[in-house]
Amino acid sequence: MSVEATSPAGVDTGCYHCGNPVPAGAPWRLVLDDQVHPLCCPGCEAVAHAIVEGGLSSYYHFRTELPEPPSNDTRSLSARAETWQVFDDPALQSEFVHADGDSLTATLAVDGITCAACAWLIEHRLNALDGVTASAVNLTHHRLSVSWDPQRTALSRLLAELTAIGYPAQPYEPDQAQQRLKQEERMSVRRLIVAAVAMMQVMMFSVPIYVSDPGELSTDFLALFHWLSFALATPVVLFSAAPFFRGALRDLRSRTLGMDVPVSLAIGGAYLASGYAVIAGYGEVYFDSVAMFTFFLLFGRYIEMRARRRSGHSGNALSGVLPASAVRLEADGAERVLPANRLVAGDRVLVRPGHGVPADGVIEDGTSSLDESMLTGESQPVTRRSGDTVTGGSHNVDSPLVVRITHAGHDARAAAIIDLTDRAFAKRPRIAELASRWAHMFVLRLLVVSLGVAIAWTFIDPSRALWVTLSVLVVTCPCALALATPTALTAGHGRLSRRGFLITRGHALEGLAQAGRVVFDKTGTLTTGHMTLDETRPLGKLTPERARAIAAALEAHSEHPIARAFAPYRDNATRADTLVNRPGQGLEGQVEGERWRLGKPDFAAFPDTPSPPGPGRWLLLACHGQPKAWFALNDTVRDDALATVQALKQLGLTVELLSGDHETAVADLAHRLGIDDWHAGASPEEKLAHVEALQARGESVVMVGDGINDVPVLAGAEVSIAMNGATDLARTRADAVLLSPHLSRIVEAIEVSRDTRRIIRQNLGWALCYNLTALPLAACGLVPPWLAAIGMSASSLVVVGNALRLGRDRKSVLANATPSAHPQTEPV
Repeated sequence: MSVEATSPAGVDTGCYHCGNPVPAGAPWRLVLDDQVHPLCCPGCEAVAHAIVEGGLSSYYHFRTELPEPPSNDTRSLSARAETWQVFDDPALQSEFVHADGDSLTATLAVDGITCAACAWLIEHRLNALDGVTASAVNLTHHRLSVSWDPQRTALSRLLAELTAIGYPAQPYEPDQAQQRLKQEERMSVRRLIVAAVAMMQVMMFSVPIYVSDPGELSTDFLALFHWLSFALATPVVLFSAAPFFRGALRDLRSRTLGMDVPVSLAIGGAYLASGYAVIAGYGEVYFDSVAMFTFFLLFGRYIEMRARRRSGHSGNALSGVLPASAVRLEADGAERVLPANRLVAGDRVLVRPGHGVPADGVIEDGTSSLDESMLTGESQPVTRRSGDTVTGGSHNVDSPLVVRITHAGHDARAAAIIDLTDRAFAKRPRIAELASRWAHMFVLRLLVVSLGVAIAWTFIDPSRALWVTLSVLVVTCPCALALATPTALTAGHGRLSRRGFLITRGHALEGLAQAGRVVFDKTGTLTTGHMTLDETRPLGKLTPERARAIAAALEAHSEHPIARAFAPYRDNATRADTLVNRPGQGLEGQVEGERWRLGKPDFAAFPDTPSPPGPGRWLLLACHGQPKAWFALNDTVRDDALATVQALKQLGLTVELLSGDHETAVADLAHRLGIDDWHAGASPEEKLAHVEALQARGESVVMVGDGINDVPVLAGAEVSIAMNGATDLARTRADAVLLSPHLSRIVEAIEVSRDTRRIIRQNLGWALCYNLTALPLAACGLVPPWLAAIGMSASSLVVVGNALRLGRDRKSVLANATPSAHPQTEPV
């Protein structure tokens, strides 16, 4: 059925979302484009608001058919999924879903996340669904990355499952997500203020009761203080503590035991028992403990939330780093302002000084300084001129630039970095998984112990049984245990991302801390990879110009750094066909009916392989196996390569050079950098076999590379790092990506990873010692409820404060490393 979504026709009689009749007096509404549209049921209201709040209101402007009406029957998952069937529309999914092989991947904004237990529950439930291939929650930004097989399940089913367990989700849009997080933070502050004010007032009424002697206060004053405390504690329980009760109900529905269960039992039990004592006129009253426990718990969670978001601020800021608008240059030279998300590859845009680059591209006209600190962590602007590539999100400082777009939207590098960041949470370190299991098992054991304490005190002193049990629930709540690992990991990730080192897989941080050997590739890793052609030596009648043109044609579609050395010599009249790339060897192609090879001598001319004419890096050009020309290439050592190698050695690591280059060039570089273990002439298969052999004998290996020929070994190494100039394929296979051009960031990453591991162990040790010490004291009746609330909150704050130490800069071993004595222009 066809529909004109923007037309008001039929609005008064039909549901704006599904077209069904709207019952008389129906309260459901959608405000869109300053118009109020009626809706027929709560299901349509939920879906319509999710679409608009997710930044996808254009769906209503461009749809050609009405969706099936949603069902209000929530008795089964399939029934709930009908409510979300609109998100299965391919046109709608094209705006936020992208293909990843045979799977589809989407990033969703999730409501209701409060702690690590929420992330565990979401991932646990989604991963158990048939067709879900991976799910990862970014706890800092309440973002969920989920991949699924569209042949086995649908996105609507995943959204229905999230809603069923209490975590409604919608497509992630940076602006809307930021607004939701700010709104959530404002609501947290309001709950905290209500609890704080009530706590102070209740304590004012409670202190006279505690300090007065028996009979000193009249019965009327005592009753008045109790009723006033009752009135003040009620908004604390109903408003401030509401998230704990919702979380506990959600956990019980999903048959899991989270931290909210014992918290809700403690708050609800103390409030109901105290209320009963006030109404009945006898019994103990602990409204002060209720207000105090709620306040300290909210305060601890608020501090933890602020710390987590501050540590992860760079990642969240990156999601909004691309400007909202762009100035596109039309074919007639006219300027047109349009949303940046409507740019496509091939568009030409004008970037004025003070404005951001809206997408990845190549400068066609102009020279200016660009601030790339948001992406690389480098504080100093870099100069970019005509022909240079620029990254979306960079900030233009000096002069106007004309940029031709190469990658926009989801294809831009900033979007890819966000995807890689979310992927880092798909697999957490083993110590994080262990801590999560401990926390969940601890809740179950806590409830069992609390029941035992209640039974025991019923026989010892029935009048104290309830309050001792509540103290046990409060003082041993495993909040600190649950916070111990995620807060440290978030702080470690945040510090590294600010320094231009991006962790893309969760196990990388743990692997870096355990590393014993760092293996470097040569070209583009220890060297800059900015190769230049220094000399051409023809063999026979081939002219130097013709030799360079043929070589440039063979290298025209290659991503290897060598290709950039031949780029200036490309000739439109000389083209290569049927190209074959032999990783680690060279290129082979058809030029004007003849078969040419360019690469290593034993690859280009076999079996009659000539020797290079001199020291250095030489490539051979051959036609049908006959040598035709030699090319001498020049590469330069990175400025901080020597300091990095020395610093790694000071950290106790073994440094190795593993390259496919000639033995002479590799040996020379290894000698200059002080690397004792080196291997030359290694093919991609031999690199992988070498690293696997090292790992088989128990070594923990970190592999650093950048090219296509490094992809197999990057995928096979325990931890792999791709350089800032690495190919797209290398970046997606690596466990970490170096966004900064400084090699020394690897040293900082290892130091931070070791610090993170130490902080996690300290936090876990503190949390366990605290709970094991506090439990027997509370069970013996030595800890009153108000002191239990303070102790539990203080334990959580100690864990958070200890984790925040990771955000502070510390002295690195790089300060003691010798700076490079070799000028950058010195060839390798």
